[in-house]
Amino acid sequence: MGQILSRAIAAAVALGFAAGSAAAQTDYPQRAITLIVPFAAGGPTDVVARIAGDHMTRTLGQPVIIENMVGAGGTTASTRAARATPDGYTIEMGHMGTHAASVALYPNLAYKPDVDFAPIGLVAGTPVLIVAKKDFPPKDLKEFVTFVKANVAALNMAHAGVGSVSFTTCLLLNSILGVKPASIPFNGTGPALTALISGQVDYMCDQIVNLVQQVQGGQIKAYAIGTAERSPALPDVPTSREAGLPEFQAQAWNALFAPKDTPQPILDKLSDALDKALDDEQTRKRLLELGSVLPDKAGRGQQALAALVKSEIARWTPIIKAAGPTD
Repeated sequence: MGQILSRAIAAAVALGFAAGSAAAQTDYPQRAITLIVPFAAGGPTDVVARIAGDHMTRTLGQPVIIENMVGAGGTTASTRAARATPDGYTIEMGHMGTHAASVALYPNLAYKPDVDFAPIGLVAGTPVLIVAKKDFPPKDLKEFVTFVKANVAALNMAHAGVGSVSFTTCLLLNSILGVKPASIPFNGTGPALTALISGQVDYMCDQIVNLVQQVQGGQIKAYAIGTAERSPALPDVPTSREAGLPEFQAQAWNALFAPKDTPQPILDKLSDALDKALDDEQTRKRLLELGSVLPDKAGRGQQALAALVKSEIARWTPIIKAAGPTD
């Protein structure tokens, strides 16, 4: 009789825990959500995160609080996000660098992008531009190629750390040109762009969302955009193919991730909030004005993002390895 009673009590306790867990998932969120941005404030990933998070706050009924965390090309923050409690209260705005290029760039990477995260959804594609300080001598991309090859020993390239989009895409550019300029790391492309504007560095590769205002204002030079078509946000900037360097094809992306084992109902609520943000006319306008490429419905979901991460790891790993040592 005692054993039967003990088992009944244990079963009731287990049922209570399960019910409590289910209720927590149903009532989610009950407090603020931390959205980790793996770079400094003011950069492209930060800007996209703030725009998306602003609308998601309204849908979820709880604040989405941005936490900027810098270091190791975004992998420090991504490691923290991967190890966070999988309860939906810590998520990350990852991107092509943190969730694809990092695999080849960091042999001892503390996380597996395609294993240790639960995808929430793709937020935006972000075409990459080749830009330089405003008084950089070359007038177009063909002259840029010739000038950089002839003067590489005296030139430097800015980036947001090994593994960042700015680093990886310029690694591709430099590999195509067969050059290795001095590499100047910053805590994000926001600070790197500030250095470019002030003339402290010579050139960089960066996502369009960080550059539209500066290019339009003549603060920096834009030589080409690494996509098949020109961007409506910067229609005068030629594609890399038009400008004579078709090998340079580079479009980054920003996407939301949660730690693996986050309950599916919570992931679905987050995905739904993101979906509503990307359907919102004002949010879309803000992102499109910055040159973002917004995913269609089929490209936004959890499965689509999981497939994108795997395909991007497969794409960038051989490119990075072929480029040789990165230090």
